[in-house]
Amino acid sequence: MTRSLKDKLTVLAGRLLVAAILLFVMLPTIVVFISSFSSTAVLFFPPKGWSLRWFERAVNYDDFRHGFYSGLIVTAWASSLAVIIGTTLAIAIERYAFPCKQVLEGILLSPLFIPHFTIGLGLLMLVSQLNLGRGYPLVIFCHIVLILPFVLRSVYVSLKNLEQRIELAAASLGASPLRVVWTITVPLILPGLFGGWLFAAILSFNEFTASLFITTQATQTLPVAMYNYVREFADPTLAALSVIYITVTATLLIITNKFLGLGKILNVETRH
Repeated sequence: MTRSLKDKLTVLAGRLLVAAILLFVMLPTIVVFISSFSSTAVLFFPPKGWSLRWFERAVNYDDFRHGFYSGLIVTAWASSLAVIIGTTLAIAIERYAFPCKQVLEGILLSPLFIPHFTIGLGLLMLVSQLNLGRGYPLVIFCHIVLILPFVLRSVYVSLKNLEQRIELAAASLGASPLRVVWTITVPLILPGLFGGWLFAAILSFNEFTASLFITTQATQTLPVAMYNYVREFADPTLAALSVIYITVTATLLIITNKFLGLGKILNVETRH
């Protein structure tokens, strides 16, 4: 067997292995997708018949609609505030030297390795001790804490890819540090800011573990409403809603990657 043939077989085996792993990972999604079109009120796979009625129920169910609107409110506020706070902190940490900078960065990135249920339970205990209400401000604050590391990551990468000599040139011409940030830095990293906002919005809208502890019936988000639904019903409605979830999220990411190049923003593609 020639070396060329061995190389081709190795490449083919590698591709088959990757395809098998992807199929294994995607198998639950495929099962959920097919089951969502079942005509029966009990989940069967493969379905005994086909129907779209579960999609209609998923869209018209009151708790889901209320959870969707609540989720939009929390997501809009949390992701927008996280971008503002995260951008300010990322520029300060990346561009300036000050005491305890590494400690601050470690605290800001800590939600990446602290379980979300720990954060949610901790906030629940805190507001209970302080006799504070579990309204939208608490939910928004919790989501900001959870999504802030992802915003920081996106802004960090954008700042690394930014030619710092442009900022130095503006400063040498007499621009103040604040003016340099607003007229030079922020406009040049806008794609990174939008990428950070998008990922923050997706993560906030899909956050469940911490939200389960801090939301009430009036502020419950869609994932919490889905959890409460599955405790009472076992029909394919959740499968249909999951298909809508996956389709909308994938579409947003594909469109954003098409026009902005999220791979470059997140530093997983080489810039030329």
